[in-house]
Amino acid sequence: MRTHNKTNGPGGKSRIALAFQERFGDEASFIKTWFENPVATGAVSPSGRYLSRAMARYVSEASTGPVIELGPGTGPVTQALLERGVDPSRLILVEFDHAFCQLLERRFPGVRVVQGDAYNLSKTLAGVLDGPAAAVVSSLPLLNRPEPDRIALLADAFGMLGPDGVFVQFTYGMVSPIPRRAAQSVSYTAEASQPVWLNLPPARVWCYRPASAPQPRKANAAQRLVRN
Repeated sequence: MRTHNKTNGPGGKSRIALAFQERFGDEASFIKTWFENPVATGAVSPSGRYLSRAMARYVSEASTGPVIELGPGTGPVTQALLERGVDPSRLILVEFDHAFCQLLERRFPGVRVVQGDAYNLSKTLAGVLDGPAAAVVSSLPLLNRPEPDRIALLADAFGMLGPDGVFVQFTYGMVSPIPRRAAQSVSYTAEASQPVWLNLPPARVWCYRPASAPQPRKANAAQRLVRN
């Protein structure tokens, strides 16, 4: 009869206990950061694995070039991107909080962590990119910022993308976090997922592409195309 060793983690703890400990630590880190700066943090807990995977699915497995992640926090979306098959050397994580930067460097060897302001992306990533990006994946709390800031961020991100690049953003709101009628400086199409009900709270993923970029042939049942 085969038995399973449940105490094969550090300190004799079971894998389940270690997973709970790590999750609790991430929640505590988010709550602490939220109390210190609620506007910048936006949420009091990290994105759940279902939402993280939903975001990572918008990054094509066949894509090349850097993948820029904005506001990674404790790294749930980073983990989903790695599980998606993105090589660590392609990941550039832009995080404002110093403690989160240190955690990300420990947790994800091989990725590049840049401490800086995502809303000043061109300056933050000056000299970092070695070519057009395949995707910008954002967990920033966009609805906490004025509309001009959101539009400027999208325009900045589009300027870094290759021809097939995408800007991926989640939101707890029901409508696009980027205004439908954006400024003339940026024209885009947007694709929205169905609500991710298993995330707490439920969230939706939006995928933005420059209007001039090749568009997906057909949105599946879990997506809808919104043109601006």
